[in-house]
Amino acid sequence: MTNNTALQLARALNLPSRQASLQRDPSVSHFWNSNRKLLEDAWVEWEIENKGNLTLPDETLLDPKLRNAINDAWENPEKESAVADLWEEIIPGVYVTQFFDVARLADFRNYLEATVNSQIPRRAPYGIQLNRYGVMLDTRSEGHLAPPQFQAFYNDMMNLYLRPIARLLLGTYGYNSQTFGFSIQYDPDKDRDLRAHTDASAATLNININLPDEDFTGSQVEFHDVTTRKIVQAVFEPGKAIIHRGSVPHATHPIISGQRSNLVVWLYGEHMQIPRGGGGQIAMVILEIPRQLLTPQTT
Repeated sequence: MTNNTALQLARALNLPSRQASLQRDPSVSHFWNSNRKLLEDAWVEWEIENKGNLTLPDETLLDPKLRNAINDAWENPEKESAVADLWEEIIPGVYVTQFFDVARLADFRNYLEATVNSQIPRRAPYGIQLNRYGVMLDTRSEGHLAPPQFQAFYNDMMNLYLRPIARLLLGTYGYNSQTFGFSIQYDPDKDRDLRAHTDASAATLNININLPDEDFTGSQVEFHDVTTRKIVQAVFEPGKAIIHRGSVPHATHPIISGQRSNLVVWLYGEHMQIPRGGGGQIAMVILEIPRQLLTPQTT
């Protein structure tokens, strides 16, 4: 009798239904937790099997200007201002920059596509309206994307880049020890939009990973300044990122054509601590924004 490998056993698993996942049925967590070691072993086998066939993600995925500025600041903290200068503040607590190198996006997307085609079960983020077609990124999440090389890249991104940027721009000291990362996709026939809400995070980083020829229309993200009552719209472009305080209300307009793919990471403190005192569980706070605030003002 031939012993099946972890990769073969993982591919043969029967996944819980989407309905059970949305209802938070205890059997769903039991499935992922009881198979965690098997799935992690399967990802190790998959990575070995694909060695040499894929370009692994690393820090060169970052835009060269941003990467160099951050690395210089690690060497000399007096150069931190050069990092801040690369971010445009569009309203208080919301910043935009070129985060990923457009020339490296195709390699990254090919890698992510290969993980999808691996047939290794992954748990789509649950309880979040827009993310039913996504994947979890953190090791703390059930059914996460667990190839060792990807996790090494993800952890470097958090420790060397995202946390320092959030502290520099948003002052998240003491509120950035934990992360919640996931991927999302907007599509006119699937998840189209998201109503106004705040995030259960101290800081949220949202990075577009569309390729230059993957055009879409609609899907603007609008941010609400509750002090001035202004609304500013941002349109994602390949490799472009927005970082903002989780407490800033924001919404996504319906996507009209094409697809928009993004990676999203939330930072927060131990036990879901966030500066505004929220916590308890990972969730989005849906807001009832006054109608007059839904009409963008000229800025």
